[in-house]
Amino acid sequence: MSRTYVGMPAFPRAAARAVDDAVLRANLRRATHTIRDRRAAAIAELADWAQLRAAAAAIKDRTLRHLDHYLLRLEENVTRAGGTVHWAADADEANRIVTRLVRDTGEREVVKVKSMTTQETGLNAALEEAGIRAYETDLAELVVQLGDDLPSHLLVPAIHRNRAEIRELFRDRMGAWGRPAPEGLTDRPAELAEAARLHLREKFLRAKVAVSGANFMVAETGTLVVVESEGNGRMCLTLPETLISVVGIEKTVPAWRDLEVFLQLLPRSSTAERMNPYTTMWTGTTDGDGPSAFHLVLLDNGRSDALADVTGRQTLRCIRCSACLNVCPVYERAGGHAYGSPYPGPIGAVLTPQLRGTASPLEQSLPFASSLCGACYEVCPVAIDIPEVLLHLRERVVEGGEATVRGVRTVVRPARRRALEGAAARAAGLLLDHPAALRRAQRLLYRTRGLHPRRLPGPGRSWSAARDLPPVPEESFRDWWARTRGDDAGRGGTA
Repeated sequence: MSRTYVGMPAFPRAAARAVDDAVLRANLRRATHTIRDRRAAAIAELADWAQLRAAAAAIKDRTLRHLDHYLLRLEENVTRAGGTVHWAADADEANRIVTRLVRDTGEREVVKVKSMTTQETGLNAALEEAGIRAYETDLAELVVQLGDDLPSHLLVPAIHRNRAEIRELFRDRMGAWGRPAPEGLTDRPAELAEAARLHLREKFLRAKVAVSGANFMVAETGTLVVVESEGNGRMCLTLPETLISVVGIEKTVPAWRDLEVFLQLLPRSSTAERMNPYTTMWTGTTDGDGPSAFHLVLLDNGRSDALADVTGRQTLRCIRCSACLNVCPVYERAGGHAYGSPYPGPIGAVLTPQLRGTASPLEQSLPFASSLCGACYEVCPVAIDIPEVLLHLRERVVEGGEATVRGVRTVVRPARRRALEGAAARAAGLLLDHPAALRRAQRLLYRTRGLHPRRLPGPGRSWSAARDLPPVPEESFRDWWARTRGDDAGRGGTA
């Protein structure tokens, strides 16, 4: 697996390869079912879960409606507390800012807290080009980095790997990145965790610069919040001399009291814990305590475009809990890499096309990477109606229309090859509107059943490549009804 998502194929092609990987499917099935079952038990303990969910959605919606106000307030309070705020319009600008800040320290290595935002911007590759080595300190992210791999899950980036594979990676690759794995390492979880702890401890104690994201930013005080389960985040956020946090602008919440809601929802919905083991909060800098320099890079990178979309903006409520991935039948079978984005699963199918636009075949395919079963909406702790947004984006891909792209209101042209699908849908509608023509078509279909191909030709090839054509019965239902119940009944409207 390449270390970049750039140039990856559209979802149907990538998913077809993933579905053929029996080991991958077994890993995903085992992990997602375990997480979803534990999550359901944790949520069942709260009698007011529905009210918390509604409150979180309301807080996020209010914040998004007034995001300009809250971001300016956040900048003011971060600056007052001794931090420095940088604004990045896109991924390239964010990477340039972080690279410059690291170079200014004179250091050539950084430790990192698990961060989806820096995966989105491709920060590690940008730092590598500048001669700066980034060390991932989250256990799963470490596995991904050692395997020269890509994350495939929001919460468990190495969910596609089993314990035996992780042991091999630690044994073969850990020495090239620092302290090697212990001799005789087995695939017992405790031994793997201990190997990672020993490997990372020297990096924590040596690093002068850390890079993080944030789960929440409190505009009222300029406070950033990171929740995690391993303690690596606490080490990165407190020991280095310089801390650089790259955060999407949608992570803002107005006040401290809003955290009460989200800190109940996020742990239960992601790791099935009543509360997360480590909650680290920091406000600017404090003499003699923690990093002496703090930089906050506020990232847009398409978020303003999503904000301008009345239907799609609800996607920005997302708190990256990953619950939607664990219940999605498509994700369970295709895995995260097939989505061609750091954001896989149902949330990635709606978030990625909004952040990147729908100009390329990959982004055009993602809104169709769903069965529309609605399970994602049912488990979302902030009540994002993902099926609604999927249909909204499908309409944009097929029919085009007005959209905001990089801050400019423009007209999106329909995707290629979607015109034929539209023509087929219109033809089907016409046929269904004329019962007599439909009956004749049905009879022609089953009378020629011996001549039907197993795969559709031409434009229909892509549809039948991922589906079995249903066998045509020897007799249509209408004809069966007429034969067994009488011609008059068969021709009646109630048949």
